[in-house]
Amino acid sequence: MNVELWGIIGVVFAACSVIGNDAVQTLGTFIASNKKFSWWKQWVFASVILLATVSYGWHINNGDISFGRLAKIPHIEIQWYHALAPAILLVLTRLGIPVSTTFLVLSAFADSIVFQKMLTKSALGYAIAAVVAYMIWIVMSRFLNEKNKVNPKHERVWRIGQWCTTGFLWYTWLSHDLANIAVFLPRSLPIEMLICMLVLLVSILALIFWERGGKIQQIVIEKTSTEYVRSATIIDGVYAIILLYFKQMNSIPMSTTWVFVGLLCGRELAIATTLDKKIKRVWPIVMKDFFKIMLGLAVSVVIVLCIHGMR
Repeated sequence: MNVELWGIIGVVFAACSVIGNDAVQTLGTFIASNKKFSWWKQWVFASVILLATVSYGWHINNGDISFGRLAKIPHIEIQWYHALAPAILLVLTRLGIPVSTTFLVLSAFADSIVFQKMLTKSALGYAIAAVVAYMIWIVMSRFLNEKNKVNPKHERVWRIGQWCTTGFLWYTWLSHDLANIAVFLPRSLPIEMLICMLVLLVSILALIFWERGGKIQQIVIEKTSTEYVRSATIIDGVYAIILLYFKQMNSIPMSTTWVFVGLLCGRELAIATTLDKKIKRVWPIVMKDFFKIMLGLAVSVVIVLCIHGMR
């Protein structure tokens, strides 16, 4: 099988797995809190932002849709083992395991030094997100009980805010994690290849919304009040700001999954501390999510070791 075909297979697997796995981060709360809207309306909203973001990145970066996140990872000829990484991720996604797409996909291309920097930045992201979320929700709980539904008089305002924060978060996430797909592509895409990529991404997004997030959506559903529009708005807003901070820090890719899981864990601990007074209830959920991202890291390390042994 020639190199070009492996590249095509790799980019299709990467697109399916990256969007499928990471949709829970950026679109999970949006899907959970907007059940009253048809899936295709949500899909159109997300697709417009996706088309605009990818096209904008392609335009300002001379055909590179990764927004400069691959500066430390040069383009190389795609081999079968490169395509294996997103294939494994696709399987884990269908099983509902929220692993890091950055580690699983980019680990097949990055050298040990870049991988170490990715790991350090991701661990820092998890810790900061957890601490910031805990502090925010501790303070917020003094003025707001998220277990109570939104007053019908205020629901329209929160609904508009939720769509706005989701749009901002979706753009921020895309400008970071598109690198996990673009790594299989030339660093400068011709217009024909760009159009093909846009069609592929929008099609996969349609499937995600039609399935209402799929099994991976469970990580959002099991958290406190995520189906309420107010809670979804606050979560998306905080996550977008944290993600933007790390995006601007440097061009080293990081696991946005780790940041998201850290944020949800910090939030759950704060709610359990102030509202539930049942901290023991949260620890199994926190540990389960942590185990899942550690599983993804372990698989990534195995992939790195195997690929470096084949080179």
